[in-house]
Order: sequence, then C-alpha cells, then structure tokens
Amino acid sequence: MSDTDIVIKITDLVKEYKMYTNKKDRLLEALLPNYKKHSNFKAMDNLNLEIRKGEVLGILGKNGAGKSTLLKMITGVVSPTSGKLEVNGKISSLLELGAAFNPDLTGYENIYQHGQVMGLTDKEIKEKEKEIIDFADIGEHLSQPVKTYSSGMFARLAFACAINVDPDILIVDEVLSVGDMAFQLKCFKKFEQFKNNGKTIIFVTHNINDVMTNCNRVIILENGKKTFDGSVKDGVNRYKKIIVGLSPNEQDEQNKEENEDTQIHKVNNTKEIVQDTECWKDKLNQNPNMIEYGNKEAEVIDYGIFDKDGNTINIFDNGDYVTFKSKVRFNKEIKEPIFTVTLKDFTGKDITGTNSNIEKIATGTYKKGETVVAEFTQKIPVAPGKYTVSFSCTKYNSKGELEAMNRKYDALLVEIITTKSTVGIIRLDSKININKVN
Repeated sequence: MSDTDIVIKITDLVKEYKMYTNKKDRLLEALLPNYKKHSNFKAMDNLNLEIRKGEVLGILGKNGAGKSTLLKMITGVVSPTSGKLEVNGKISSLLELGAAFNPDLTGYENIYQHGQVMGLTDKEIKEKEKEIIDFADIGEHLSQPVKTYSSGMFARLAFACAINVDPDILIVDEVLSVGDMAFQLKCFKKFEQFKNNGKTIIFVTHNINDVMTNCNRVIILENGKKTFDGSVKDGVNRYKKIIVGLSPNEQDEQNKEENEDTQIHKVNNTKEIVQDTECWKDKLNQNPNMIEYGNKEAEVIDYGIFDKDGNTINIFDNGDYVTFKSKVRFNKEIKEPIFTVTLKDFTGKDITGTNSNIEKIATGTYKKGETVVAEFTQKIPVAPGKYTVSFSCTKYNSKGELEAMNRKYDALLVEIITTKSTVGIIRLDSKININKVN
C-alpha cells in the first residue's frame, strides 16, 4: 500500500494531565504564575501509529491504559500535549453517543444538529433523514424533546445518527450492545455493512471474542504506550497474559522433570492413589506452537481427550459424549484451584469452554507434590471443523484477582465431525412433531 492509503497517522503523540493533591493547589496555581504544585500524568506516551484505509483495528488494554484518551484525541474531543495527529477522512464516533445533542431540542431537530456538527449540508442530512429515523425506530417520540427520552431511546437515536452519516472512519467504543436485542441485531448488521464496504474502523472493547470476530489487526496499550502491533491472534494471546498480571514477554521454562511414580486422582471428592503409566498427550495430535505461561505454583503436566470407552481420540462426533482430562501437579499448597478447558477455532476465537468455578464445583485444597486429574464430560455440539483445545489451572489470589498458575493454550489439535447436517455453528437435536389438523 502507498502512503495515500494512510487515513490516520500519529507521530510522537503525548497527552499529559496535571494532577493536584487538593483544590487549593489547583486554584493557587491558576492565580499565581510561579506557584507550581502539580505533578504530570502521561495518559499517552509518545505513540506512533499508522492506520490504513479498510483496516479494522482493535485496541486492547486494561482500564487506564490510554484507549479512551487516544480515541478522544483522534475525534478532536481533547487536544494532544505534543506530537502530531493527521486524519484524512470524515470520522463518525460511537465513542460518546449523543454528545452533540441538545436536550431541549426534539429528536428530529437533533438529527439536523448532529449532521451539521458532522459537516453535512441540510440537503445531505435530508437524504439521510429517513434512514436515520427508520434505524432509530422511536416512533412519535421523535417530535418530543430529547430530555424526555429514556436512556434506551436516547442511545437508539444517537447511534442511528452516528452510524448513518457515511463516514470514512468509524470509531466504536463498547456501544454495539445498546437497546434491545432487535436493535442490537440492526447495529451489528450495519457494522458488518461498514466492514464489507471497506470503511476504516477503530474498535475498542473488553470483549476479546468481538475483537477476534471483527478485527484484522490489533494494538495493545499499557500505561499510555503501545506494546504490541500485529496480528489479531497474537495480540489476543498477549492480552490474555496481561489481564492476569503476567509479563507478556515472560517465557516459562519447560518442565523437564519426570512424572511422579504415583499420582492422586480426585473422584467424587475422594482421593485414590493411581499408578502413572503413560502420557495421554503423546497419543494425541499436539500443537507444536502451543502457548504456555503461568507462575508454576501448579502445572498441567498431561492432558487428553477420551471417548465413552476411555480411548484417546483426535476426532469425535458432535453428537457423542467426550471427556477432556487434565492432570495437574501442585508445587505449593493451593486452596480451591480452578480447572478449565476451552475449545477455539483456528483463528483463535473462543468457541466454548467451562471451568470448575463456572460449574460451581468446590475443588478442595492440595498440598505440595499432590496431583489431581480434572475431568470434563459432555457433548460438544458445534459445527464440524478443526479446533484447538486449551487446558489451564488458575486461582483467585488474596486480592480477589485471577492468577494463572499454568495455562496451555491451543495444546491439542482436534477435528469434530458429524453424522447429520448442521446449519450454522451449533448442532440442534430437535424433537419435531408434525400433526395434521384438518
């Protein structure tokens, strides 16, 4: 691509906010030129970024990472402290819905005011008017002052105005779920239309699956700095480490110890000693590019997939019961560990999964050196295809934060087949009754 394809170019962008310990210092500093009592907080720290036409860019980061600050600078809501920001094209923002609305004006009047703020002529707004009204679908309330609207009606009209002005660049920030389910469906269809038309979209959300589904590039912000810029799958895997408090660059040493002679297998809340004879994973299709990390207070030392007769399997029918097993060894005493299993597609999107916490299973306490086998038995009624299976053992620490002890992402490669046709991504086994009534 040429430089003419760049719609947003950001160079050495900095945004600082003055921080005061009390209101008195803020007032005195405003009145006295030589009185300095503030500290500086860098919400954005020397960011460099180019966004090209047609890209759907996902921005990931924990709260306070600088995501909203960046979007506000791109939309012109706040000004940078230093650096350069160039935007080529008309922006529509779903960042602060209804920010241009006047509460004393009617919904109809606000359609025109919003359009004018967006730089449209009255003729252009008139051409979009019916589309906006039909999309918002708030009926006779359109002729009433916006201040009388419910929050849902306000969001519907604001979303309709923002998304129906045919922008070159669309900024979306956690707002694709406004209104009722029918309206949400319209929002997602409109969003898909923008993608298919090659619009540039900047997408901010805490929902990783939304990023996997919608984006073709990801950046990660941490403390105002860009720490990752690349593929969606790699970005999401990196972000998953960040949200559990691990350094993304932390490389866990591979476990080279031999398996213990005996293991403890927990079944129906009783402990029985079982002989460890062989590794399940060695019989299965392991992923050479598996991602592993964690603090190793517990380790997933083996894992496998089994049919109803206890045989290891790489391929299974979506109508059959299968059992996922993970063997976990504890390297220190752990109370109420959480055992997990997740199925993902080859793009890295989570398809389904569960864990002992979701299933409300009390897992007990394990001493250093003990080993447990966690079993998950169920049907996996998803569409035929190739998937990865991930296993992990986590816990909540004393601060109530989720902490990864050992995660093995995309550990096994599996294929799901079916004996019946499937429409969509979920297999339905319906009981159908057809009765002639006359």
